[in-house]
Parts: sequence; structure tokens; C-alpha cells
Amino acid sequence: MKVGVLTGGGDAPGLNAAIRAVVLSALSRGDEVVGFLDGWKGVQDNLTIPLDREWVQDIHEVGGTNLGTSRTNPMKSEDTMKAVENHFRENGLDVLIAIGGDDTLSVAAELDRRGFPVVGVPKTMDNDVPETDYCIGFDTAVNRLMESIDRLRTTSRSHHRVMVVEAMGRDAGWVAGFGGLAGGADVILVPEIEVDLDDVAQRLEKVRSRGRSYAIVVAAEGISFGEAQVPENAKTDAFGHVILAEKAVGERLAQEIESRLGWETRSIQIGHLHRGGSPTAFDRILGTRYGEKAVELAHNNSFGQMVVLHGLDLTTVPLAQIAGKTKTLYPQFIELIQNLNA
Repeated sequence: MKVGVLTGGGDAPGLNAAIRAVVLSALSRGDEVVGFLDGWKGVQDNLTIPLDREWVQDIHEVGGTNLGTSRTNPMKSEDTMKAVENHFRENGLDVLIAIGGDDTLSVAAELDRRGFPVVGVPKTMDNDVPETDYCIGFDTAVNRLMESIDRLRTTSRSHHRVMVVEAMGRDAGWVAGFGGLAGGADVILVPEIEVDLDDVAQRLEKVRSRGRSYAIVVAAEGISFGEAQVPENAKTDAFGHVILAEKAVGERLAQEIESRLGWETRSIQIGHLHRGGSPTAFDRILGTRYGEKAVELAHNNSFGQMVVLHGLDLTTVPLAQIAGKTKTLYPQFIELIQNLNA
């Protein structure tokens, strides 16, 4: 069997562990493995590299993806989709394993619809791919946020400030919610809960009334409040998503808090630090399990499926079932955040 593998969308710690597992599992079965560089751009432009044991040696401990990635969207035109189809055939692939988030997997689902053998692996630090408990990169991102909050608390305490920590999370508050809870934030704001600035101010005033001279607010970049949400000329990616750094949520929220309470407030965007550095043990193991399972599915001719984690067990769901959908915070976590806010 000839196995192709790509990593698309934003990079995430744990991707290299998944690539390594795909290669080692495939080679142990006598397969040939080819990597496509820079996500769907590699299939679209036929950018390939042969993958062997030496290529994947020790990459599990490295963050990012050694195959490279991009947000290339071949579904933007039929010509680019035809290029993908042609290069799929020219490379003689028996299966293509696509590792990525919703956008990457949506392209995989389209290829499946067109009759091409594909298998999906969920990767996104946002953890918003449906039908799976955890995606590659999420645990590391949460730990990065928690560690950042721990560090920011000391400077906030020293200067008697409120610190607004802006975390990644477009439509779902998994990273902000879990990271904020783990870091003991006083207020956690996520897209799933409507933001009431008066309520935020009241909660922080309660913190101050208890004798605290500092506070930590964690806000997901996708929350909405006030009038000006996204600039009219805001940049978008190849899939049409607004680059949310343009919203400057943390900065605007800090201005609102300081204006309402007269409490010095600073903001910081964690941004790409979420996805930098070595993956946690959890993400290394998760990536390894996902990669091995994807090859197993290929050998069982279980195409058009995505590997998912339910509890401790790996199972599958059809790619068509998750394409274009978002998994938001589960109700029990929303309730926990609401009960613990300030």
C-alpha cells in the first residue's frame, strides 16, 4: 500500500508524533509512505517527500510540523480541486491521511465525496472538531496558557493591576476555559457565554472588595462585546476566516475595565505562544495513537472516516458528519466557569 500524509491549517504540538506514528506503523506493514509538504498546497502543487524511519527519528519531541503547513484551500475553484485529484492519482496513492482541523478535514471530506480514499485525524489547539473528546495540540495549548497565567499573576500582584489575558479560540472557549480554570483566573470569558461588561465590572469589584489588589481575566479572542467588533478591512485567511487579532479583544476589554473601575489594567495576547515548543506527554501519546489508528483504518479499507477519542477508546466517525461543524464547550464546563467566576 502507498500511504500519503499531510498536515494542514495552523501548526500544533503533537503533529510530529502523529506523522511519526503513521510512518512507523505503515512501514511495519510493508507500506511506502510519501509526505505532502505544506498541507493541501503540497497536493495541489505536487510537493512531495519520501518518508522513512530516519526522517521521523526523534521528531515526536519537536513542536510544529516537519512536513510544513499552510491554509491553502483547493476548494476555492474546480481547477485546484482537479489538480489535487490528478496529483493523488499520479502519486499512486492507496490512501491519503489528512491531519488537521475543520478546514483541512472539510477538503478531505470533499475528496471522499468524489470517491478518493482518505482518512482524517483531528488536530487543532482550539479542540473544536466535533465528535472527539480531544484534538492534537489542545493539551499543550492549555498548559501554555496556564503557565502564562502563573507568570502574569506575579507581575499583576506586584503592580496591583488587572491583567487581561487574551487566548485563542474563535468560536469555542476550550482553551480559554480550561486554561483559565487551571490557572485560577478570576473571570473567564468565552464565546459560549454572552459577555456583559457591567457583570464583568461587578465581579472584579467583588475581588477588590475582598482585599485583593490584583485580578486575572482570561478572554477568548472570539468573544463579542461593544459596537466595533471587526474592522471592515480586516484580513481573512484562505477559508474566509477573519484574523481575530484584528479585533484586539484583550486591549479593548482592558480599556473598558480601567474606564469603569479606575483600576489600572493591562492586556496581553498569548497568540502563537499557545502552539510553540515541545508537545506535552498527552499530545505526544494522542498523536501517536491517532497516527497508528489511521493506518489501521487504511488497511481495513475504512475510508472516509476520522479517528476520534471517546474516553480512553479510539473509534471513528464519517468525515461527512463533522465537516463544517464546530464543537463548543460542553454544558458542564460552561456551568463550572459560571459558578467559579469571581
